[in-house]
Amino acid sequence: MNRHQSHSQTPGPISRRGLLRAAGIGAAAAASSPLLAACGFGGPGASGDSAADALSGSFDWKKYKGKTVRLLMNKHPYTDALKAHVAEFQSKTGITLKIDEFPESNYFDKVTLELRSRQGNYDAFMLGAYMVWQYGPPGYLEDLNPWIKNTAATHGEFEPDDFFPNLLTAGQWNFKNGADLGGGKQWMLPWGFETNTVAYRKDVFSKLGLKPAETFDELIDLAATVKRKAPSAGFEKMYGVAVRGSKEWATIHPGFMTMYSRLGLKDFEVEGSKLIPKMNSPEAVEFTDRWAKMVRDSGPAGWTSYTWYQASSDLGAGKAAMLFDADIAAYFQNQDTPAAGKLAWHPGPKGSDGNLATNMWIWSLAMNANSKNKEAAWWFLQWATSKEHLQYAATEQQHIDAVRQSVATSGAYKDRLATATNFVETFEQVIGETKIQFTPQKNFFDATTSWAAALQQIYGGADAKSTLDKLATALEGRVNA
Repeated sequence: MNRHQSHSQTPGPISRRGLLRAAGIGAAAAASSPLLAACGFGGPGASGDSAADALSGSFDWKKYKGKTVRLLMNKHPYTDALKAHVAEFQSKTGITLKIDEFPESNYFDKVTLELRSRQGNYDAFMLGAYMVWQYGPPGYLEDLNPWIKNTAATHGEFEPDDFFPNLLTAGQWNFKNGADLGGGKQWMLPWGFETNTVAYRKDVFSKLGLKPAETFDELIDLAATVKRKAPSAGFEKMYGVAVRGSKEWATIHPGFMTMYSRLGLKDFEVEGSKLIPKMNSPEAVEFTDRWAKMVRDSGPAGWTSYTWYQASSDLGAGKAAMLFDADIAAYFQNQDTPAAGKLAWHPGPKGSDGNLATNMWIWSLAMNANSKNKEAAWWFLQWATSKEHLQYAATEQQHIDAVRQSVATSGAYKDRLATATNFVETFEQVIGETKIQFTPQKNFFDATTSWAAALQQIYGGADAKSTLDKLATALEGRVNA
């Protein structure tokens, strides 16, 4: 989101507290994919302990006709697209889908209770990449690699190398704190995602003679200029830039982590066998202090309560001139709002070396390791992430950022997005450097929630160095426990 967040056509306020409860956290305490080299089609999987290994013969979409697959899903445009296309799947396979759908405010509570029960009441479900770091180590997730590798289990047009490589890699991890993403285990398949860029009011910029910022310094100056000049130009009560500010992990991962990463900053580094927090390095302290000051001087009142919903809604309502957040958060504000038709997209400030390192959120599909219906569940997973379904979802529904390269480069997809000024061009500029910028670690939600709390304190006037030193000291013990 970003969950971050569930973006819908008719969004309402969504709490991330359910996710934090699901992760077992108190709010206050709180290139090419390696898989592709290993998943050459042509025979059974080699894991030796997967249900996929028992499948042989030719692939048949009707092989599990009469079966029922139960899905646990978040209420989301991606789920809407699935429901709109479900008849196609059922006709193609003879498999019935039963979908239980919950709002994100309690969706992850439902997922966690289900997985912890190990009852296998649901066969497959939605999750984000960061949740692999939570759900993977206890053994809740099925490794999908043996299924992908077995030609009896996977149809020949599945083409895993059609996924953007960094999205596929995001579902791979060895569960060792600090280890890079990647490896032979595939814990989820990308379904939809969001890259984090800047959306802005092109009419405001035109009238004030402004252009998008290319550096962080320029962004700070630009936001201040808009706040100072917009009211006299007829844009009353408009402020400079909207970003998230609530005391939740989701505040850190969109615009903040994107700019942080572009400046070459790290959340943690591995030293020996330990994770060492680096958000209190001199460079990180300076950046965080400047980010907080930018928001204090040129952001919204009440920023410490701002989730993706408040930030994106301010852009749509004409209160904010810029939004540094998920590209699709702004996309949904480009219709049926006062800002409709007036928005444009830009990659956002570059790093000092010109890089566009960008953090992302991914909604993915995973199989419950305790499912008693894994074969039919896999038939669903490969169909739901297929070129066929995702092309339909991206062009006929609201499945906007395409996880498959064939969809993202298709004429129909680009035509659909042509009315969103520079949306496609911005996507194409950043996609090569868009990946998970965080260091994988099992206490991710605790660490980033605490980081958001420290950011709020600095925004409120606390000394940045001492606040971040205190944060780093507290996190070092927790992440290495």
